[in-house]
Amino acid sequence: MNHTSNINPRIVEGLYCEALVLSDEVRAAFDLSGRIEETGGDEDAARIALSCEALRTTTRMMHAVAWLLNHRAFFLGELSEFQLRRYGRLAPDFPTSDADRMALLSPDIRTLIRTTEDFYARLLRIDRSWRESAPGAPRALDQLRARFGQQVA
Repeated sequence: MNHTSNINPRIVEGLYCEALVLSDEVRAAFDLSGRIEETGGDEDAARIALSCEALRTTTRMMHAVAWLLNHRAFFLGELSEFQLRRYGRLAPDFPTSDADRMALLSPDIRTLIRTTEDFYARLLRIDRSWRESAPGAPRALDQLRARFGQQVA
């Protein structure tokens, strides 16, 4: 188990607690049972914006929590580093909120969405840094390319 300076069990636990609190805030904010009425009966665009951003934001937080759970499992010895590197990655191109839809939402919802985007971006930076600090062994794809290059030459 390779512990790097940019990620360790204490950091993961702190981020995990933060993710749980943030996820609970997201769940409460996007509880659609009361929010639909707030948009008004004839504001379909606002309803669609709320639904789309709710789905995008909750999915973002589910990915973040899953990433953190994988790292917790790694630090507890339940996953190997190979498994974590292979299956425990964040989507680097997860879509951010749509500016036109955001304009239709209340300021508190917009702030919460931006907070989840910032949290996800922090996890991405940590993940990238952790992956770049891998031991000197080349990746499997690089090894395959090298073998292919040797066969062609």
